[in-house]
Amino acid sequence: MNSIQPKAVVLVSGGLDSCVTAAIANRTHQLAFLHLNYGQRTEQRERQAFEDLARDFGVTECLNVDVTHLARIGGSSLTDPGMAVTEADLENKEIPSSYVPFRNANILAVAVSWAEVIGATALFIGAVAEDSSGYPDCRPEFFEHFNHVIDAGTKPDTHIRIHTPIIHMSKAEIIKTGIDLNAPLDQTWSCYQSNDVACGVCDSCALRLRGFQRAGLPDPLPYATRPVYT
Repeated sequence: MNSIQPKAVVLVSGGLDSCVTAAIANRTHQLAFLHLNYGQRTEQRERQAFEDLARDFGVTECLNVDVTHLARIGGSSLTDPGMAVTEADLENKEIPSSYVPFRNANILAVAVSWAEVIGATALFIGAVAEDSSGYPDCRPEFFEHFNHVIDAGTKPDTHIRIHTPIIHMSKAEIIKTGIDLNAPLDQTWSCYQSNDVACGVCDSCALRLRGFQRAGLPDPLPYATRPVYT
């Protein structure tokens, strides 16, 4: 990328949303990719997707951080092997078992530290408000408040802003945007339950599959089962 472009830290889980967010950021910024291992069940597969995406985008400034204290804290089926990953109920607005308590605050704190050191002026995160009924740290107001935290807690000459370019998009709109930007959606991984073949029935698989179905496009991932979500 052109060195004149401002630098951005992109939070890349390896999933669909972070891939499309990276493609959006790539139009205007020089990218640095950040991935966090918080003890999630599918970290091995997510890490592979992260590395594949970094190669595809040509990003060489990458950082992988271990925050597995979140797994020791527990409280989520993503990190606690004693809790079952529940099947998706897309009409249920209750917080699902896959919610990792205050995860995005932990992730953003690491991202801000790195951004300040490497001179990045932007943080891009693929949060989606469609998910916020289940995940409170995906709400737009959460990121608005966190920007104030950044201002209060960094050096006077540090100017970092959180960007959430897909936060008001539906999953179908996110997928269409990714297609328009030639984002490598086939290299992403969304399943919360499996490292090999996506289950098709966890929260993340259901949202992804419904998004592709509503977009009228085939999902390139392999699935153990492909329910039709309305």
